[in-house]
Amino acid sequence: MVTSTSPTVPPKGTEKNQHHQSPQGTPLVERTGPCSDAAQPTTDQDHELSTSVGDDGICGSTCRQVVVTDQLPHNIGQILGTFTSSFMAWMCVLGTHLVVMNTWGVINSFGIFQSYYVDTLNQSPSEISWIGSVEIFLLFFIGAFAGRLTDAGFFRPLFLKGGVLVVGGALAVSASNQYWQIFLAQGVCVGHGNGCLFCPVVALVSTYFQRHRSLAMGLGACGSSTGGVLFPIMVRQLLPHIGFQRTIRTIALIQGVSLAISFLCLRPRIAPRKRGKLIESTAFKELEYCFWGTYLTFFYISTYSRDIQDISYISSLNLLLIVNGVGTVGRKLPNIIADRYGTLTIFIPRAAVSSLLMFAWIAVLSVDGLCVWAAICGIPIGGIQSMFPSALVTLTTDPRQQGTRIGMVFTVVSFGVLTGPPSEGGLISALGGRFIAAQLFAGASLLLVMLLLVATRETKRRKMGLGPL
Repeated sequence: MVTSTSPTVPPKGTEKNQHHQSPQGTPLVERTGPCSDAAQPTTDQDHELSTSVGDDGICGSTCRQVVVTDQLPHNIGQILGTFTSSFMAWMCVLGTHLVVMNTWGVINSFGIFQSYYVDTLNQSPSEISWIGSVEIFLLFFIGAFAGRLTDAGFFRPLFLKGGVLVVGGALAVSASNQYWQIFLAQGVCVGHGNGCLFCPVVALVSTYFQRHRSLAMGLGACGSSTGGVLFPIMVRQLLPHIGFQRTIRTIALIQGVSLAISFLCLRPRIAPRKRGKLIESTAFKELEYCFWGTYLTFFYISTYSRDIQDISYISSLNLLLIVNGVGTVGRKLPNIIADRYGTLTIFIPRAAVSSLLMFAWIAVLSVDGLCVWAAICGIPIGGIQSMFPSALVTLTTDPRQQGTRIGMVFTVVSFGVLTGPPSEGGLISALGGRFIAAQLFAGASLLLVMLLLVATRETKRRKMGLGPL
């Protein structure tokens, strides 16, 4: 037997209390019973209650309060989504920090290899510097291809390839004892791996932030200081006890573990852009000259302290630690300020100060003076490294093109880093070991950077309207 049911008829006088909504679309509280005469808008307290039933109303009779929660799941979803996005964004910063530690941290520590290779391989400083220059060249040059592949959705395969090349290259260095072997392992293999890691990570982290983008990228860039302090300390402590091979293998182990953690932290946020140009002709490209002069300090300060100031190899590493250690302040603080006043506005005076310090290096004649100079110089030089990617990102309006545009500029920059340190090494050799020509070259290059940045900022300001850049 089929029993039919009729819809329940609401009590008389309650029809007007149902299905009400405020003019603004605010969900209403439906009250049934004699204690409610009209629907009332929900409050924050109502939303916290969700749905509640009370049997003892104000009037003493049964009163049931039902919160219409049409917007409640949406609001909770927004809150959870915001929390998740924020968590993932800062995890991405952590992953970026670890990647930069294993790429730029090792590059900034090249002074430990420069001095060691000059002694053990019987090569000139200029020839040894080609190893480090090719390593940085490939990091930037591969950027055009790695950046476009990142935009197309191939971030994770690129990262895996880069991690394998970096760790494998370090292990190959530990087994090498000739110049050409180290050149291929450290210069070509590790450099190629760095290129597959750095540009994609910079493009990825920039898509997570709008308001605090410079701060986030600055914290990521501090990884170069972390690696620049960690790896020289490891070499200084381990090399005399376990030798070069085991020291490099220990470094490779640290790199492998930290890159694995980084891989878990990094996750693409923007939908892939399958089609697009490999080269964006409008990309910002006036910063490449800064890398002509920037790496004189990181490559040659250890050699300078040994040849000119006559201190030991282990003691010379302390100067590299000073430059990289104080660079943490130089990488973090300016990026905090840049979010408010503009990246280029902060970048310009740092380039000017770096230029003056390169010229001032000529007047440093004692070990104590060199330590003081290194402590001061590390701050603006570190800022140039950390603010360079931020400056590029601020001039790219479409986040889907970040990888392509950053990669293109990195490719242009690669020729500056390829020719800079070897040119400075050639100037040192040509003057019989004197550094004055290389110091003048570095200072003049950074001065040129400042002038180009001023012109670029004004040009972009006119095109984009007044505002911080």
